[in-house]
Amino acid sequence: MYQRSSPRGDSPVSIIGAGIAGAWQALLFAQAGHAVTLYERGDADMTLSTSHWAGGMLAPWCEAETSEPVIVRLGIRALDLWRAHFPQTEFNGSLVVAHPRDRADFERFAKLTTGHARLDAQALGELEPALQGRFRDALFYAGEGHVEPRRVLAELHARIAAAGGAVKFDGAAKAEDLDGIVIDCRGLAARDTQKELRGVKGEMIVIETSEVELARPVRLIHPRWPLYVIPRGDGKFMLGATSIEAEDTGVSVRSALELLGAAYAVHPAFAEARIVEFGAGLRPAYPDHLPRIAIAKDRIAVNGLYRHGFLLAPALAELTLGYVKRGAIDNEVMRCA
Repeated sequence: MYQRSSPRGDSPVSIIGAGIAGAWQALLFAQAGHAVTLYERGDADMTLSTSHWAGGMLAPWCEAETSEPVIVRLGIRALDLWRAHFPQTEFNGSLVVAHPRDRADFERFAKLTTGHARLDAQALGELEPALQGRFRDALFYAGEGHVEPRRVLAELHARIAAAGGAVKFDGAAKAEDLDGIVIDCRGLAARDTQKELRGVKGEMIVIETSEVELARPVRLIHPRWPLYVIPRGDGKFMLGATSIEAEDTGVSVRSALELLGAAYAVHPAFAEARIVEFGAGLRPAYPDHLPRIAIAKDRIAVNGLYRHGFLLAPALAELTLGYVKRGAIDNEVMRCA
């Protein structure tokens, strides 16, 4: 981290894109006393946003299995920001389980990650009674949490307004038409200026049942990708999430079978659950799968959050604010023109 000259610390701030990245930027800048306007091309339901289809897992230690250390570092910092700004966030931890055929992958996951305790079958059943007798052991990441993306997005927008910021839906703003500091958080829509971006599809299914209760997300080790079951309250669970190099927003039969099969593998009672929703979002990613804050004077682009949007957004917003206020630069994330 080093310092450099930055825009005026009291400049008005315009943020384009009201998904999780843009919303956290707007919240922190508004709370810091800036005149903030957040622009969103879609309506308040945010169905055009990748964030609408996200899992909302706050799991930096689990992400270490496939991610660079910077993701873990920023993710751990972001947990503190979630706790500070949203004290109602559920930090019940997360569980990783596997069936015998995937035992080698389970042990590999354990070696590549930290922050967990290994639970035997009895301890697992005591922690999560619905899983009693289902698995011989589990990895418990006690410090991790999760949010319900659609609920928390709406709350973020409300808090921005409460802090004095303006949220303008149904308006596709252009950076060149805006004064002051402009922060571009458009995700894939920013490919008009960031050609490296690509979309990575993540599919999800929401199911509903009164026969299973879980207090925390459960990841099931899978040969192609970890599949998870996330409690959403009121008997609903989100099943996710595939990671496919494709830019359509449909859910394939193969993915649906794998997601539903994962739920059944976690607990057979899910076979009787009601399917509520199918959907897919396109996560914006750079070739290295790492987030980036690109700075060109008073024009800042925050993008490439990939699978880690809800995890990283608070920490990236804090870095952007630190640059504007003090000229602080994080060399692992920020690039200056």
